[in-house]
Amino acid sequence: MNKINLDLDVVRTFTTGIELGSFAKAADRLGRSTSAVSAQLKKLEEQTGAELFRKAGRGLALTEAGETMLAYGRRLLELNDEAVVAVHGVELEGWVRLGLQEDFGETLLPDVLGRFARAHPKVKIEARVARNAELLDAVSGGRLDLALAWSDGSRTAHCQPLAQVPLCWVGSAHHSNTMQPGEPVPLLALDKQCLMRTIGAGALDAAGMPWRISFLGSSLASLWAAAAAGLGVTVRTELWLPPKVARIDPLPDQLPALPSLGLTLHRAQARLSPAAEALASLVTNHVVSAM
Repeated sequence: MNKINLDLDVVRTFTTGIELGSFAKAADRLGRSTSAVSAQLKKLEEQTGAELFRKAGRGLALTEAGETMLAYGRRLLELNDEAVVAVHGVELEGWVRLGLQEDFGETLLPDVLGRFARAHPKVKIEARVARNAELLDAVSGGRLDLALAWSDGSRTAHCQPLAQVPLCWVGSAHHSNTMQPGEPVPLLALDKQCLMRTIGAGALDAAGMPWRISFLGSSLASLWAAAAAGLGVTVRTELWLPPKVARIDPLPDQLPALPSLGLTLHRAQARLSPAAEALASLVTNHVVSAM
């Protein structure tokens, strides 16, 4: 049996269309006509020998084969892009200072920063985990080149919105008796000013639901431990949750619905050093893929 070599240009069109929610938008993004995009999608189905789409109302949805292709396509493109950066960017040198919130530490630090360090061994990276206000102050003061932070309404001179991330209630993956009928909602929170705590408390107040602080922690790890133990619920995103905790779907008589929260990449300057720009691109792609 002859091996099939997938056309990565076609795979990129496919994944871009899914991520943007429209192949017409993908055509604009990639600078192609809609007919060219349609031809590429047909080519991908011919190469894989499977139907990747099914009708869903007036639009299209992925088949099981399409979902599989999307997962592998993202991995193929990520490796392709990493290889290109490694080959063409091997001479990048300098110092990059990145700030991020603790929510992203478990994934961005080992994954994105690890890949960046392997591709650019001559670039020194300084990473700092801190709260929103501290990160934005450090970017504005020139003590950080980049900062990935939740959007609390504050802006810096050079900020790039990346995504709107739905918030959710998070509790134990194993304990189901966190909340008792008629009792105040037990809220888990960080001990300093916390945007998630403010949003959760505000949603409960707006719904007329009593609540109490059942745990104050100094780190996200302590918050996960308290949630896993069944001490209460907290507000976070569904992205990058550890397995010991889980999303809790809101019930009208127990928990109110929550809004989405913006995620923004802040820059110290409009145009950074080549090394900082390369890291900014990698962080942006990681976030978009996670969405």
